This record gives sequence, C-alpha cells and structure tokens, in this order.
Amino acid sequence: MIQTLAVAEYLSFHRAALALGTSQSSVSARIKALEGELGTILFDRNTRDVRLTDAGRRFVDQVHDAMGILDHAIKTAGMRARGEEGNLRTGVRALIVGSFLDRLLKRFHDKHPSLLMHMIEGTASDTQFKVRQGSLDVAFMACTYEIPDLNSRIIWRDRLMVALPARHPLATLPDVEWRQLAEETFLVRYCGTGPQVHDLVVARSVGKWLTPAIHRVDVERSTLLSMIAAGHGISLLVEEEAAVVAANVVFLPIRDEPETIPFSAV
Repeated sequence: MIQTLAVAEYLSFHRAALALGTSQSSVSARIKALEGELGTILFDRNTRDVRLTDAGRRFVDQVHDAMGILDHAIKTAGMRARGEEGNLRTGVRALIVGSFLDRLLKRFHDKHPSLLMHMIEGTASDTQFKVRQGSLDVAFMACTYEIPDLNSRIIWRDRLMVALPARHPLATLPDVEWRQLAEETFLVRYCGTGPQVHDLVVARSVGKWLTPAIHRVDVERSTLLSMIAAGHGISLLVEEEAAVVAANVVFLPIRDEPETIPFSAV
C-alpha cells in the first residue's frame, strides 16, 4: 500500500522506486499483485505516463486516510507508554485561580498537552476513597496523611490566616495572636478543610483558655465568606484563599501560629 501511494504521488513507477529505495520491477510486480487481489486496475499505464483510474483514485484516497490512522496509532501507543497521552483523573478540594495547585496543573498541562485532565471536586475523605477504588489517579488535599494502602507526599505549604468581618474591632490591626481570638465564634465547614480547622482551634486552646465557640456549617467557601461578612463569626483560611476578593471580609496573619498548613498529593 505504501508503494501504491508512492506511485500515485509521483505518477511514475521509476520515480516511486527511487524514492522508496527499491527496484522499479519490484514496485510494478507488487502493485500488479495488489490489483489482482482487488480485482480492479488502479493505474493506467502506457509508455509516456501513469495515471490513476477512477477506482484507483478512490482506493488511494481511502488508503491515505487509513495510513494516517495507523501512523497516529503507532505514535500514540508510544506516547501512552511514556505517559504523554491518555487521561489523568484528579481530585481537588478547591481550585483557586493563581494558587499553587492552579499553577502546578497548568505547568503539567503545558508539559503534557496530549493528556486529558478530568477534575473532580470533593472532600478529603471522598477523593481519598475514589483514589483507593481506582476512579481517581491522584487527589490533592490539606494536611498530611499516613494511609497504609496509598502513597502520600507533601507538595506545598501555606500560611494560616484568620478571616474577620470588616467592621470587627481587630480588623484594623496588621496581625493578631491566638489569645485575641479566644472569645470569638469560629465558623467551621463540615467539608473541605473544616475538620482540620476544628482540630487546630481546639489544639491551640488546650491548657491556655477555654475552647472558643465552634459553629459547624454545611456550606461552600463562598457562603462561608458571606456569613463572616454578615458578622456571624470568624474562620481560618490559608493565605491563597485570602487572595480571593471577598466584600466586607478582612484576612489577617496569626503572629504566634507556629506552623504552616501542609497540602498533600495522595
């Protein structure tokens, strides 16, 4: 079929043979055998030139398309083996424009443009379960995880911030300390990083003051920010989340918070 395409391109058995690095007689014999198998003449031959018949033209067009498909199959088989082509199923808790994870995924896409990335948003427990059952390849989640049957690795860290209503007395300060938050009501989500926020508030209070009031809410991050703006309480977010513009909400660093928040790939 490659020899047929070559003769169709050059309209010459001689030039086709030269291009293929073989003899003219070999090309002529192979095409004659092919015509015998097909039961039709592909080329009109005479002493001056070679022309495609109508049947030959249709056949060559279809063979050309088929060779393109075969060539693509061969190339993509190698790409898939090297991890350069296929699908990557990713679980995220949230994706903020310009965040570390957003930049990481963009760099990955630039490096592997043939990989189709499917993204699912969910809680840490949900995405971890989907990794375990094989419906996700990787999940990005807050904090560190020691999971016996899964691989986990910290890939970035972020500073903790407190989110306050803009009219809060502390909102004019450059930063705050944990003791200044002891009398506040913390709004903590059930999903996302809510469980980690709850545990952190409790841990920072132990042995120092009574645990602040913690109000669990079943809302998305945008609704949480709206509740803070309305004065229903305060909450903790990481600095990347604080970069999102939120009306009537102020984000301040916690001066005596000793740790950054780790984020892991599982």
